[in-house]
Amino acid sequence: MVTPFGADGSLDSEQAGRLARHLVENGSEGLVITGTTGESPTLSTGEKVRLYEAVSEAVGDRAMVVAGTGTYDTAGSVKLSRMAAQAGCGGVMAVTPYYNKPTQGGLVAHFEAIADATELPLLVYNIPSRTSRLIEIETLARLAEHPNIVATKDAVMDLDFTSGTVGAAPGLTIYSGQDSYTLPMMSVGAVGVVSVISHLAGPTVAQMVHAAVAGDYRKAAALHHALIPLGMACFMETNPGPVKAALGESWGPVGGPRLPLVAPSEQTLRAVREALAGLSQG
Repeated sequence: MVTPFGADGSLDSEQAGRLARHLVENGSEGLVITGTTGESPTLSTGEKVRLYEAVSEAVGDRAMVVAGTGTYDTAGSVKLSRMAAQAGCGGVMAVTPYYNKPTQGGLVAHFEAIADATELPLLVYNIPSRTSRLIEIETLARLAEHPNIVATKDAVMDLDFTSGTVGAAPGLTIYSGQDSYTLPMMSVGAVGVVSVISHLAGPTVAQMVHAAVAGDYRKAAALHHALIPLGMACFMETNPGPVKAALGESWGPVGGPRLPLVAPSEQTLRAVREALAGLSQG
């Protein structure tokens, strides 16, 4: 979920609650807050806790609220995870520590420390394009032995890798971390998606996922191809700039991204608008 900011750039926790309700009412079965799309690197600890509280209060009785608590600092991640539990979140997500480049052994120690910090289920976020470090399949299999490490958000964008994870860690639930890969990944064992474009096309994304779960791949494929232009347009520039701008036009004010990210170009916005128009016509 994007993080709404006011006109002065400050956190708008009331709008966050309204957005959370909107997303749940339009197909989302759970919400990940303070993740990549939520601009976690530029949120203060106090802002993150206010988001944990606001979103848990708004939809915690209807949807799983997962707090992005991972950083490149294990002690800081442990502290945030405990705060998320106290704030009422139902789970935590921890991204691969970025910048530090830990070994695979360091990754195991990092994620296990976070998993040990609370009783909440942990979603391990594997996105080497942003972190410069891949959580290898053997490492995921080892992490899956921990009772609190239950899932992975797979943004590796490699179907062979996803297939290997399914085989090596059958107890680990796999979610796509890239909208355009959702259906291909579900065909080899993933169960759904931590989505960006669901801000703009939530019901259609939900229909595609539900069709795939039901084994109706003809319907799922048609919806996948209908959604592809929107997914491509939203990633023409760094996420979440495009989706925040489009959401501001189609739903309500959520502010722009915080520096060092900037608002998307008119060309990118035009591509998002055209993709949305094509989706509604289809």
